[in-house]
Amino acid sequence: MLNSARLLVLLEIARGGSIVAAAQALHLSPSAVSHQLARLEQEVGVALVERAPQSLRMTVAGQRLAEHAQAISDLMAVARDDLRGHSAGEAGLLRLGFFASSGLELLPRALAGFSAERPQVELELILGQPHELVPDLEAGRLDAAVVFEHPLDPWCRDATVDVEMFFDEPQLVVVPLRHRLGRQTVVRLAALEGETWIGTRGGSTGEPVLERACAAEGFLPRVRCRSDHYQVTVNLARAGMGIALVPALGIGDTAGVHVCRLDHPRLHRRIGVATRSSNLNPLLRSFLTELRRAAREVSTQWG
Repeated sequence: MLNSARLLVLLEIARGGSIVAAAQALHLSPSAVSHQLARLEQEVGVALVERAPQSLRMTVAGQRLAEHAQAISDLMAVARDDLRGHSAGEAGLLRLGFFASSGLELLPRALAGFSAERPQVELELILGQPHELVPDLEAGRLDAAVVFEHPLDPWCRDATVDVEMFFDEPQLVVVPLRHRLGRQTVVRLAALEGETWIGTRGGSTGEPVLERACAAEGFLPRVRCRSDHYQVTVNLARAGMGIALVPALGIGDTAGVHVCRLDHPRLHRRIGVATRSSNLNPLLRSFLTELRRAAREVSTQWG
């Protein structure tokens, strides 16, 4: 295998036209340069220079190898610049998991600030529920995951995963405009007994949070249909199909419906970020700074 340091010696000889010029460029002694050249000629098995008492000229083989050395030098410079950008947190790959409603405002706000300062960073965004994303985080396939947790539907955390919670996201009750609750600003869950609901599917345990909360109030909700797409849920409520419980991040367009807050101590979502404590990606710290800022901005909308 050719020695890259000796190839760079040959390159400087070709550039400077002499052993002395190469020695000056490389901050070596002329004898050290001559020794490296001789070793390189032994490695390739062919003369690379024609020596004369007062001059030195590259052979055809030497010139060809010097051209290859130039290409190698260029690649090494690119590699150094690339790694310098990675180590400085200015380039590289950041792999992020997120749940759907965080992708409507929270995550875009964070990424806007992050990407403005780091346009060379490649982003890989993976959509999923927290119980789907956390295993990928634990396995090193994600650098961070924007997550939520219901007090009524907690998920197990591995010891290698750190979770930082930012804010409690309120649950909102969405009703058609002419509904009896159409003028209410706050409603208790017990007051919704007997209503027809547009529900969601189960969380990490398979049992929907709404059913758990209603059971604790002494009744079971009458669920007419289910959708895990919150804007579809709002549209169904607008069409008079029932009322719905929608988290604030997923509320979207509320034209044609009335929205009121739900007064319940355990019906909210805690929004945060999960990371792996052993992650050495230098981009992660900057992203988390932007995500915290975005979380503060978003959470102020709900008072």
